Amino acid sequence: MGFMKPTLPAVDADAFRALPRPDRLRILTRDWVENGFGSPYAVYLFYLVKCLLYVGGAALVISLTPGLSSVSEIGSWWSEPIVYQKLIVFTLLWEVIGLGCGSGPLTSRFNPPIGSVLYWLRPGTIRLPPWPGRVPLTRGDRRGIVDVLLYAGVLASGVWLLGRPGDGTSIAGFGQVGLIDPLAAVPLIASVAVLGLRDKTIFLAARGEQYWLSLLVFFFPYNDQFIGFQLVMLAIWWGAATSKLNHHFPFVVATMLSNAPLVPGGRVKRALYRNHPDDLRPSKLPFLLAHIGTATEYLVPLYLVFLGDGGRLTWAALIYMAVFHLHILSAIPMGVPLEWNIFFVFSLFYLFGAHGDLTVWDLQSPWLLAVLLPSLVLLPVLGNIRPDLVSFLPAMRYYAGNWATSVWVFTGDAMNRMEAGLTTATRLAAHQLETLYDADTAMLTISKADGFRSMHSHGRALNGLVDRVTDSQDDFVTVEGEVVAGFAVGWNFGEGHLHNDQLLRAVQDRCGFAPGEVRVICLEGQPIHRQTQVYEIHDASLGLLESGHVKVRDMLDRQPWPTDGPNYPVHGVRSLHPLRPVPSAASPTDASPTDLGTAS
Repeated sequence: MGFMKPTLPAVDADAFRALPRPDRLRILTRDWVENGFGSPYAVYLFYLVKCLLYVGGAALVISLTPGLSSVSEIGSWWSEPIVYQKLIVFTLLWEVIGLGCGSGPLTSRFNPPIGSVLYWLRPGTIRLPPWPGRVPLTRGDRRGIVDVLLYAGVLASGVWLLGRPGDGTSIAGFGQVGLIDPLAAVPLIASVAVLGLRDKTIFLAARGEQYWLSLLVFFFPYNDQFIGFQLVMLAIWWGAATSKLNHHFPFVVATMLSNAPLVPGGRVKRALYRNHPDDLRPSKLPFLLAHIGTATEYLVPLYLVFLGDGGRLTWAALIYMAVFHLHILSAIPMGVPLEWNIFFVFSLFYLFGAHGDLTVWDLQSPWLLAVLLPSLVLLPVLGNIRPDLVSFLPAMRYYAGNWATSVWVFTGDAMNRMEAGLTTATRLAAHQLETLYDADTAMLTISKADGFRSMHSHGRALNGLVDRVTDSQDDFVTVEGEVVAGFAVGWNFGEGHLHNDQLLRAVQDRCGFAPGEVRVICLEGQPIHRQTQVYEIHDASLGLLESGHVKVRDMLDRQPWPTDGPNYPVHGVRSLHPLRPVPSAASPTDASPTDLGTAS
């Protein structure tokens, strides 16, 4: 690994292109065990600098609040009540601009390293309304001047709120700065909500299930307000722990640690798997680590919220939980929720340390529960039972290997025509890489996205479904749905509902593909009470081709490269059209190797 040069599979690029898809995936997944994404040191430096800018920027902006000292005297004011309010606003802005989750090379965003603001201030880009048939004035999928102004309003109201002084309320044990006037938060609350009804992507990017919800807590007095912040944190921890109660999470642990820059390579990383290189199912070690993670997110927050008294045991719990989040941060996981983990570490010492005298038993207003419980309880319950109805983010089913995913299958020159037909701020990831590397390096690097997906349990099902659609032929190109979403809508963070049939219809409206040219395989997350996952196969021109479900146990027994051919086991099949793509006017062999993207 070099400063700018990635670590690539030891294979000749031309020979790699000529291999059948299962053989390519075998190479990619075996290499993932040893090298992860193979990121050069410059990538890690990029994320380190970004985290430092987040911490330093937040401290500097908050220090400008009247009544607080300069940033060099942060020790004298970091625990003031208004500080946490402003950190929430700053972090929401950081995320909705596109600087946080879903940014940079580890989300296939190379040049430029962010999307978000570059898309959402640009008329003509794709927007994805959550309920276009039910909410008035939200139909359509083309961003207009109203959407641009709404997004600009989010940015402006957030900046304005950051600059507001405290109300001077006297709070025992603290200075006279007070809290933000809750009415000042109304423009930001309203603009995010209205814009979210026009485009769910932006609401999710703002991490509405946490930061936007926390803005509503501003309307309660100091005691109840900080209890509300504690409850939001508790729900996120418990939601994350609940999401790990599945068979998928050990695959996530092994895949993430294989990519962690601080985990030694060689024997240590190979120990995460049963028998590298032939059996790449997780070993007992990832299962043990998965159970430890689940227990941590249930038990330590339980103690902090309900039993903590500010004594030594409380501080031991705080330090343990901080190390837990710093471990996640140090792994630099794909999707890079780095600032999110920094926010959690600060919240631990702020809410349960500096403000640890406030506990849930001191709650005064039942209205706080009326505001929070629908989002903190009802939505996660619904999302676990009907994952097709609720994004995995507001459902708090965080990165445990159980989320909606998709693979896009292109024939002929359809992928290049899609790139030419959409209004965007970037090119497809493979073409972004060509501005940094030669064509062979770009192809091998972006192919690693296929390896990453295949290492997960659901990736093994997707591989089988791809063979089912293509009848194990090689006259097609596959592209990760995440990569398509990042290019088409400007943000991707593991949310498969951003690159399913809704996005396909928007793309089709602009590109007009013929039958068989573009197909999308959508795999929904697993409901908590079933051991199956629903899949759908859509054609850009014909619509839904087939639906059915796959069994989780079938995913667990397979290697990350397909071995079933077109006979991957599916159940409850409902077919509407033949699956085999019709021949396109141009064969992929007519395109350059670079144009083939992942060369799948």
